[in-house]
Amino acid sequence: MTAAQAKPAGVLAPTRRLVVKIGSALLVDQSSGALRRTWLDALADDVAAAAARGQEVVIVSSGAIALGRRHLGLAKGPLKLDESQAAAAVGQIRLAHAYQESLARHGLKVAQVLLTLSDTEERRRYLNARGTLTTLLAHGAVPVINENDTVATEEIRFGDNDRLAARVGQMIGADTLVLLSDIDGLYTANPRDDPRATHLTVVRRVTDEIEAMAGDKGSGDSSGGMATKLMAAKICLGAGCRMAIADGRGLNPLAAIDAGARCTWFEPEANPRAARKEWIRGSLKPLGQLTVDAGALGALKRGKSLLPAGVVGVEGRFERGDAVLVRGPDGLEIACGLIAYSAAEARAIAGHKSGEIEALLGYRGRDEMIHRDDLVLL
Repeated sequence: MTAAQAKPAGVLAPTRRLVVKIGSALLVDQSSGALRRTWLDALADDVAAAAARGQEVVIVSSGAIALGRRHLGLAKGPLKLDESQAAAAVGQIRLAHAYQESLARHGLKVAQVLLTLSDTEERRRYLNARGTLTTLLAHGAVPVINENDTVATEEIRFGDNDRLAARVGQMIGADTLVLLSDIDGLYTANPRDDPRATHLTVVRRVTDEIEAMAGDKGSGDSSGGMATKLMAAKICLGAGCRMAIADGRGLNPLAAIDAGARCTWFEPEANPRAARKEWIRGSLKPLGQLTVDAGALGALKRGKSLLPAGVVGVEGRFERGDAVLVRGPDGLEIACGLIAYSAAEARAIAGHKSGEIEALLGYRGRDEMIHRDDLVLL
């Protein structure tokens, strides 16, 4: 960790896929409970500027409960679970509409996505959510994500959108996550209480010493705090995604960060693709194996995906998203990857061209048996 100069201007320019997390305290006025429309429009201007640079942007937004409680007339203070769920049901539709209106000024399409903890932990639901988000991004939409508070119970919910944003970043292979907060980064102590607190510009590992610097949870409608932001940082660093904690209270907060505004950057040792491949290589137990012909073997060595036409044998019992070994014609292990089909489906399409998949399975799946991003050569 260092307490040096801020990163130079243009720090967001190299980003390919950006996740922005917005807290309730930024989006909703704490005294009136009304949406801060001017602030939202300025943020939308920043998102449009990023899109114009060719960047893909995902927004993880709090605010549904804060907006909904006002319209239901719920008093300030802690809410019971059923009150929170009711407030979320009312507030979420208002929140999504506000984003749609604001981003439509720039011709941007908006998609609402509600996730629960299970959607990021159960393999098949994870793959479905990942597929939906990547498809939306490929079609130029801006997904606006929130936790599905109307159905999540205390036992199965994140409880804060810092970790949800980090899980989303991990899920879609984002290279940058920005947590917009009411503080400009991590300090050695709470700067509101300790005038000797020092701002940290760069953190490369979340050590016990770093975790000890986290203060209490934020005030008002915020459900997070520095502790949850450091949890998010751990997730991001493990996924090869850099993360910033930045002050978002002013207008155009992303433009300010890009211009060198002070914040704390958590810098990973690897990029998202390398981190994902290392996870595939070392953390997953293969549940089956594929044997490929010489043509497919050559294609894999050139960095290509594995197509069904090159598969000559399928063994094991596995489901979509499970890890499988890939063997060459001589039986030697050459790769490991996450397969896009179940064992039964893989057997049905093995040796066939990708254009035949729909006729063979009754639905159109991925063209690749294993996509190159999900495959590691051994």
